[in-house]
Amino acid sequence: MTDLRSWLEELPMIAILRGITPAEADGALDALDNAGWRVVEVPLNSPDALTTLKRMVAKADGRMLVGAGTVLSVDEVHAIADAGARLMVAPNCDPDVIRAAKQRGLVTAPGVATPSEAFAALAAGAEALKMFPGEALPPRVVKAWRAVLPQGTLLLPVGGVSPDNIGDYLRAGADGFGIGTAVYKPGMSAADIRSAAAKLADSFRAARMG
Repeated sequence: MTDLRSWLEELPMIAILRGITPAEADGALDALDNAGWRVVEVPLNSPDALTTLKRMVAKADGRMLVGAGTVLSVDEVHAIADAGARLMVAPNCDPDVIRAAKQRGLVTAPGVATPSEAFAALAAGAEALKMFPGEALPPRVVKAWRAVLPQGTLLLPVGGVSPDNIGDYLRAGADGFGIGTAVYKPGMSAADIRSAAAKLADSFRAARMG
């Protein structure tokens, strides 16, 4: 089983590449790699997502953790596992999907929006919790959840995370973040992705030091 915490140790940010195409896969992965990012998510509602996933897995060659997002069914779990994914991210908490991903040896990060969903996800075997949508789960919620969840639970706010609030989230107890449009929008060049990824990485490091 992959240890997600070790992949997030240096830079705890997951790049969510919603809308990416197979033709953009190599350039985007190189851009993120050059900016120090180590975890990449290809949402399944992107064009030809499984082809992009396969290309990224092959290119990463173990240097980066490549997974799939917006995984909504057990069938999709098997599809992404067959494509080489090592990480399963979902916007919701479906215990059947979590258990299927565990059985295929994938790290699981289901979406949760309430403490009840958080505990249900952990009971099903989730390694991390995607706090989604982040806009509705500000740092004070992270702090409240941290007080009741098992020690060591990985909390990853996704949605609405920016350089302006990264520090607040970290002080509240967040372990990392999923970053979408701030690092990638459809049609962005590899150079633009690298620039955005580098700026976000610098913002995180400044927040962690401060």
